[in-house]
Amino acid sequence: MQIMQKFVYADNAATTKISDRVYEAMLPYLKERYGNPSSLYGLGAQAMAAVTRAREQVAAALNSRSDEIYFTSGGTESDNWAIKGMALAMANKGRKHIVSSQFEHHAVLHSLLALEKQGYEITLVNVNRDGIIRLEDLKNALREDTGLVTIMFANNEIGTVQPIAEIGAFCKQRGIVFHTDAVQAVGSIPIDLAAMNIDMLSLSAHKIHGPKGVGALYIRKGVVPKIFIDGGAQERGRRAGTENTAGIVALGVAAEDACKNIETKAARISALRDDLIRGILRIERSRLNGDASHRLPGNASFCFEGIEGESLLLSLEQEGIMASSGSACTSGSLDPSHVLLALGLPHEIAHGSLRLSLSHETTAQNVSYILEKLPPIVKRLRDMSPLWERLIAGERVYPEGFE
Repeated sequence: MQIMQKFVYADNAATTKISDRVYEAMLPYLKERYGNPSSLYGLGAQAMAAVTRAREQVAAALNSRSDEIYFTSGGTESDNWAIKGMALAMANKGRKHIVSSQFEHHAVLHSLLALEKQGYEITLVNVNRDGIIRLEDLKNALREDTGLVTIMFANNEIGTVQPIAEIGAFCKQRGIVFHTDAVQAVGSIPIDLAAMNIDMLSLSAHKIHGPKGVGALYIRKGVVPKIFIDGGAQERGRRAGTENTAGIVALGVAAEDACKNIETKAARISALRDDLIRGILRIERSRLNGDASHRLPGNASFCFEGIEGESLLLSLEQEGIMASSGSACTSGSLDPSHVLLALGLPHEIAHGSLRLSLSHETTAQNVSYILEKLPPIVKRLRDMSPLWERLIAGERVYPEGFE
């Protein structure tokens, strides 16, 4: 059996390694301070105090009020609550039209599909080839009965960052509730909830070096989505279920750490990302997915003509490089990414995708190792590809109109 000589983790968009500080912070609430936060005695009061402290940490990291932060089981629940809860609230006012985009996370798209089956009207705005939504297209999609706009802050596959502050300002002018899935953005780029006119925002701990299974939904004061989970009176009566105290404590520390010195960390990671992009684009018939500059610091998404992404990932793993072809939530699907198809890429190119996502732990040596191993892997896979033979022979293999 071959012994792996090197390990480079380049799939931080899928999940991150829990940090030492987060791990140490949550341990006491798994053992010694295991009380139920709803209990009135001392052990419960300790747990409730920890939950309160974590709420303050998350709020401070995003410049919001602590009573606007509600803890959930993660980004998917937060998206579902924001979208479905707000849709139910707005329906009572006769506003059953929702606007979103074609390349949202499936937690958003599938929530919208469920609402469409209940009689809501959904408009999905087109995405340009650079992966940026045009504000004018969004404005044109709005109607008198539009009750909610939900646009992700940064795309989970290609990393492009949307004009969130501009969208928020416009929605505020029109009196439309604005939600953003910021699971990828929190901790990577500065977010000021008070300044950006965001009404609801979803986040998840495991994207910022916290544990899986815990997240939060920011709900601006005065915005009242319907309750999504019925039961007890936890989270001030708006989200039932015994609090995951250890996870919530971890999220508070993770958010505090992730948003501290965020500009300095982002600058360093962006420099590594740009080195990676420059090196990879030297490979013949490779392309960067999405805008080169308006993207997350650690995200670099590519397509390589003439190969399959699955074979590429398996070959990279043999060299100790962990990466993905897109969203980890759809990794079992054989279909090409809906995000890449939304950019206008044909199936043949979208199938050859690779997402490399870096973190503050990524080193220049890691990037150099990827650039050493990737080109020969691409060449080897292309040498076995009938599609590549047709491409280099000059045959037309893509639909008319695609360059």
